[in-house]
Amino acid sequence: MTAAATPDTLSERPGRVMAREMAEQPAVLRRILADGAPAIRDVARQIAARAPRFVLLTARGTSDNAALYAKYLLEIRLGLPCGLTSMSTTTAYGARPDLTGVLVVTVSQSGGSPDLVASTRAAREAGAITLAVTNNPDSPLAGVSEYHIDIMAGPEKALPATKTYTASLLALYLFVEGLRGGDGAPAHVLPDLAGQLLARQDEVRALAARYRFAERMVITSRGYGYPTAKEAALKLMETSYIPALSYSGADLLHGPLAMVDNVSPVIAVVTDGKGGEALQPVLDRLRDRGADLVVIGPRHQVEQASAGFVLPTDDVAEEVQPVLEIIPLQLLAYEVTIARGQDPDAPRALAKVTETR
Repeated sequence: MTAAATPDTLSERPGRVMAREMAEQPAVLRRILADGAPAIRDVARQIAARAPRFVLLTARGTSDNAALYAKYLLEIRLGLPCGLTSMSTTTAYGARPDLTGVLVVTVSQSGGSPDLVASTRAAREAGAITLAVTNNPDSPLAGVSEYHIDIMAGPEKALPATKTYTASLLALYLFVEGLRGGDGAPAHVLPDLAGQLLARQDEVRALAARYRFAERMVITSRGYGYPTAKEAALKLMETSYIPALSYSGADLLHGPLAMVDNVSPVIAVVTDGKGGEALQPVLDRLRDRGADLVVIGPRHQVEQASAGFVLPTDDVAEEVQPVLEIIPLQLLAYEVTIARGQDPDAPRALAKVTETR
């Protein structure tokens, strides 16, 4: 049992399954680095040899946020143009673009959604290099893809995805590093730091008291932190049912800032690096409006906010910080849901495998 997996979280409260799976994340990250990295590097080496001309990323839900993270990595680290696909162009409208020499990466925890399988099959038939990134090497998606990366998270039973998200981020990071001939060394600090964050659940529980009666929340970030903002909003909505709106900091200034007041809380995910620097003018505007601003990020940023959670960012490369950023926000979604008298293991109207077509 890890420091985070206390009797309080695992036996005495609702959400036992989600709590257990959040607590498994350090072990999952270690497993990928120790056992999965060689296979990921081999896949990356084979794909790099084929010199894809650009990349299309395909996913839904939580995996879509992981794919967005990969988009930032591929464009920043490799200079490869990337796009997020609209599957209905293929599955509903029957479009068949020429994908010769294009790398199509499909990210899915289960690998079972029919539209993901169908669009990947169509992409391969259209000449694409297809890669599936899943938690199930025996899935239909893995079967129709030319290459596969196993994120090795183990069975995930809670409806809110937690360990499969951070596992997907790490696997995608190692894949991109493999494409560029890197060794992924900056990721080796992640398992220990993830364990330290999970051990600070009491801090998050105190923070959650601010949101027990929230009617709306805004979550913002820029750069590598933007996928974290989107994933945090999704977690809050699917567990606590609070409408949580996620915006790039730049988009927030283009209109939505008008809805921010001193009642509706704003969570800013501040990556320590160029993304955080780009977000600074947004933080200044939010403070000027008297917003209830909570910062997840470096200490100096948290100290200037209404409240926050300090992330260990010293000597952590900006591009791997999202693996850590999401953990206190997963805990926040869990704690807010518990405080509102609901069970995060059983969100209404949701299924673990969503079969969109």
